[in-house]
Amino acid sequence: MALETRQVNITDRVIGKINGDSVELYVGNEQIGHLPFSQSSHLLQLKSGYEQKNGQIYKEMTVTVEPDQKYVDCDGEAGWC
Repeated sequence: MALETRQVNITDRVIGKINGDSVELYVGNEQIGHLPFSQSSHLLQLKSGYEQKNGQIYKEMTVTVEPDQKYVDCDGEAGWC
C-alpha cells in the first residue's frame, strides 16, 4: 500500500451562500472559498489545497493506492488460503 497525492473533483458537493457582497463556498461545514460580487474582482478565491479548473473545483488529497496484487500468502504455505 502506498500514499499518493491526487486532485479529487468535489464540484457536486460545493454549495454557495450569499453573504453581503460575495458568495461563500462550502463543502459540508467547511468554508473553502468565496466569489466577490465586485466588478473589479470576479475571481474565485479558494483556500489552499483547493483549485478551480475548467469550471470544476478540485481538492488535493492524499489517498492510499493499492498495488496490483497477484499473489496472496495467507498461511505462509505456498500462497494458498
